[in-house]
Amino acid sequence: MFATSEATPRDVAIQLLARREYSRAELARKLHQKSFDDDDITACLDELIEQDVQSDARMAESFVRSRIARGQGVIRIRGELRQRGVDQGTVTEALAAVAECESVDWFELARDTLARRFSSSGDSPKERAKRERFLAARGFDFEQIRYALSCL
Repeated sequence: MFATSEATPRDVAIQLLARREYSRAELARKLHQKSFDDDDITACLDELIEQDVQSDARMAESFVRSRIARGQGVIRIRGELRQRGVDQGTVTEALAAVAECESVDWFELARDTLARRFSSSGDSPKERAKRERFLAARGFDFEQIRYALSCL
């Protein structure tokens, strides 16, 4: 990484973006931690967006794909994107675009995620509740959890 005294905000941002996609808010936070001036950060990020080097929409779609591959549901994905500073409209568009492009069936994803972790739906109410909590923590809604449990 460049030393802050030698690097410009653009240098640092490009180096970060070379590794993975970042939201504008994440980049702003990281550049702020490097003690760059707020005006320089804003100008740099505006330029990167104008040049299509940074895009919240592209970052959100990449993030959604990676989380689907991990077996996470819509609720958790939405929450994590909001924590990363992506606005609600972009989150909704990214989820819809990836779900359509990848033909994501959230009910089947919940079933597959549960099947990877557990071999049965649980004999006792305690075991069943454990499976429900597992899926809820992964970001699946009640209907998806019920479906997944009925398939095991």
